[in-house]
Amino acid sequence: MSLEDFKKKRDSFQLNSLSGNTQEFSMEEFNWFLEVVKKDFNFDLTGYKPHRVKRRIEMLIRKYGLKSYKEYYELIKKDEKKKDEFFDRMTINVTEFFRNPEKWWELRDKFIPELLKESGSKFKAWSAGCSTGEEPYSLAILLEELKAPSSAKVYATDIDIGVLTKARMGEYEERSFVSTPPQYLKKYFEVTSRGTYRVKQNVKNRVIFKRHNLLQDRFETGYDLILCRNVVIYFEMETKMELYEKFAKALRPGGILFIGNTERIFNYRQLGFEVASPFIYRKL
Repeated sequence: MSLEDFKKKRDSFQLNSLSGNTQEFSMEEFNWFLEVVKKDFNFDLTGYKPHRVKRRIEMLIRKYGLKSYKEYYELIKKDEKKKDEFFDRMTINVTEFFRNPEKWWELRDKFIPELLKESGSKFKAWSAGCSTGEEPYSLAILLEELKAPSSAKVYATDIDIGVLTKARMGEYEERSFVSTPPQYLKKYFEVTSRGTYRVKQNVKNRVIFKRHNLLQDRFETGYDLILCRNVVIYFEMETKMELYEKFAKALRPGGILFIGNTERIFNYRQLGFEVASPFIYRKL
């Protein structure tokens, strides 16, 4: 049995076990739900892998003992916390500081210095699908380490307002720092009375958070560096290719796209990229 088949079987068991509820939901109901969510919440899920989305929604339906997509829609329409939970479950906000650290040190030691030399005070980066902020703050820390001009900024976007609120707060549990060098933790964070770690203001000053929908909103251009890691894996192949094409257009010539360690861009040459290093692409 493949890993994907195992996950499907496991999730199916979890779904059917909750509340003893074993009813099946039709694709017609599911498609109706996608339409009303797009219309009423401006949240387009049609580019995501449908079996993943359907499975996660139905886990939530069963969690609350509901009998239909319509009942669940009425619930999230009137209950803000339930709606936030829905957004959070759909967008998969799991991250940490300096995830896959060897690639971050490669950025620090090679690529960011090159980009700063070329762009100087005009340097700008984008963390697309930034979740709760660990990724853009990681980049901001490297800019501090490299003594980049204060005008060098990181634009950090996500579709989920809830995670953006957490990101702006910049407060994290110890588990977020498994890949963070101790000297960075000491230098760029302060310990709160709750035992959490808060990002220091000089790091926060480099990051600008805002809501952005990768599937619907336009992309700014002229970026030196774009980070989009472990985000597009949840999209259908056609949507992935469209996003990579948009990222290519958003980068300046010589700019860098940094993707996740489970991702590949198979048609990178067609998009005008070269492989600068595994998971790091340079726009020609």
